[in-house]
Amino acid sequence: MTLAVKFGTLHHNTGGEPHRNGVLVIEDEQIASIGVDVPSGARVVEAACVVPGLINCHAHLELNGGTDTMTLMVLTTPTQRAYIAATNARKTLESGVTTIREPGGSESLSIDLRDSIAAGGSIGPTIVAAGRAIIMTGGHGWQLDGREADGPWDVRTAVREQRKSGADCIKFVATGGVLTKGAVPGIDQLSEEELRAGVEEAHKHGMRCAAHAIGTSGIKNAIRAGVDSVEHGHLIDAEGIALALERGTYIVPTLAAIRCIVDAGPEAGLPDFVLRKAGEIARHAEGNLRAARAAGVRFAGGSDAGTPFNFHDNYAFELELMQSMLGMDAREALYTASAAAADLIGLDRGRLRAGAVADLVLLDRDIESDARAFRQPRAVFRAGREVLGSLS
Repeated sequence: MTLAVKFGTLHHNTGGEPHRNGVLVIEDEQIASIGVDVPSGARVVEAACVVPGLINCHAHLELNGGTDTMTLMVLTTPTQRAYIAATNARKTLESGVTTIREPGGSESLSIDLRDSIAAGGSIGPTIVAAGRAIIMTGGHGWQLDGREADGPWDVRTAVREQRKSGADCIKFVATGGVLTKGAVPGIDQLSEEELRAGVEEAHKHGMRCAAHAIGTSGIKNAIRAGVDSVEHGHLIDAEGIALALERGTYIVPTLAAIRCIVDAGPEAGLPDFVLRKAGEIARHAEGNLRAARAAGVRFAGGSDAGTPFNFHDNYAFELELMQSMLGMDAREALYTASAAAADLIGLDRGRLRAGAVADLVLLDRDIESDARAFRQPRAVFRAGREVLGSLS
């Protein structure tokens, strides 16, 4: 069936001004045309605003936004987490996120869910899966079934294991983190030598690499080691900014991850160590990330969905924070969470043009008139297929 979407504004992300008062035509899985004519016999729908499907480069499907995510991982079985992940995948898609990168989970869960969605057996976004995150022994994320590795050759072996399991990309943990008790965000974990060995091994096989890095030193270790993106990057300094510019490294800022914890406060039942670490990071993150953006460092959207009160169907909040915290306008925030994110993970997505895969979102308000327009999409399409519960 041919579908014609009559729009008021279409933000295409291909350069220049948005299209106004036109028609986007979908045939099968692709965008057939963008113009002004409605094909004969086409089904016609209308939307105030059309945008590319959003891309979340940092989302943990097994985590459900509870107060103590690490304990959840310890107390639940892989089967229980598979149900949680499938539910979160559907919520993700119906909220307008058509692609995610899953940067580390237990066993092969994200890989298997990726394949089930691709085969039509489950409903969810396109998944770019990292398999198990690679961490030092006892490092941040060990409760998430991180693959503990020590020394350059063990890290290489861990990369090869993820590749064997079917991972699309690799995630390393370069510093401590907020949610792991005893892990200090400012302290290095995997060393620069270990990271370099892992990145070299991954890149040799055409796999892109991300590094969890909050602390200043660990960020620079990861960039010098050659990672494609720094996840979080909250304590980046001037030297780290210069390195990121020199190497073309992306930052995935996960603004919602810290903000949701800080906003919830002690009355929400969060562990004291989580509140303390998040509060310390929050005091510096906004200024540091604003400086990185102002210098021209590349950003890609990612929210760390699944962390406390950071729900999978609320990626819209991350885009709002890009505007309020980092000073982006609506178009830049959309570009960061779609086209730039697609470039980072190596997919031809995030731009609306003839011949592109029809991943798109229909909104009732233009994003330039309302920063909260993403919160309630009218319809979502993934590869030309209307998501259940939108226009049906």
